[in-house]
Amino acid sequence: MSQQQLQALVGLAQHNIALLFANYLQSENINATVVQEEEQFVVYCQSEYYQQAKEIFDEFIQNPHHAKYQQAAWHSGETTTVVGHTPPFLTTFKQQFLAHAGLITLVVFALCWLVFIGSALGWQRHIFNEIHFFTELSSEQFFDNPFRLIGPVFFHYSLLHIAFNTMWWWQLGGAIEQVMGKVELLQLFFIAAIVSNVGQFIAAGPNFGGLSGVVYAVVGYVWWAGWLAPEKGLMLSKSIIGFLIFWLLLGYVDVLPVAMANTAHLLGLISGCCLAWLRFARQAKVNL
Repeated sequence: MSQQQLQALVGLAQHNIALLFANYLQSENINATVVQEEEQFVVYCQSEYYQQAKEIFDEFIQNPHHAKYQQAAWHSGETTTVVGHTPPFLTTFKQQFLAHAGLITLVVFALCWLVFIGSALGWQRHIFNEIHFFTELSSEQFFDNPFRLIGPVFFHYSLLHIAFNTMWWWQLGGAIEQVMGKVELLQLFFIAAIVSNVGQFIAAGPNFGGLSGVVYAVVGYVWWAGWLAPEKGLMLSKSIIGFLIFWLLLGYVDVLPVAMANTAHLLGLISGCCLAWLRFARQAKVNL
């Protein structure tokens, strides 16, 4: 669509906020772009949708970091052209990273990376011995060291392993925390960690680690929340859900070059779906 068909809607001082709003308009099927004019970033939109876009902006500016705007921009995979100088990449990245993640998201994220860095510095065996799952399920071992019930989720074996897990945790866990609150995410984390760890221990013993079971739980939660309560703004595209389920199934057919905690993944996904169903099913029935 040509520039002549677009109309200036609003000027914003922050580049990333202007881009976020333009991307959200795109998700609402309103063509939009961002242009730097003097010392502000102006959002242009289709003239015929000007009034609708203005109403959307009035809601957006009340809480621009709400998860539904972050999710829409992330799913679109699109960038908006900006003419002129833009803020440094690291500054923009830090603002967006912190804006999307709440306290619980950041604490779990940081603990995973601290454990990984400690392991990379030569303390891998010592750390694993301190936090791995119980060698047997007994009340004596539980009361001696209850942290082992969730400890394995913080231990990762490779850079790819932790990068994959923490990226998904930040994206989906952060969205859940923003929309549903800290208590909801904390409950989801503990239930998923315990269920997936216990299941993996029963299936294959105590030598496992990683946040993957919890990651599949937040995937399941967001997946079913998008189906049962779409107004919450929690959603995953069908292609992403399909990819993650396909990855889970690949672990079971044993064609991957790394060992997969398949039981943890499956039980994590099921627990996340069940928690979302318990949270939103009644509401969905009322809406029907």
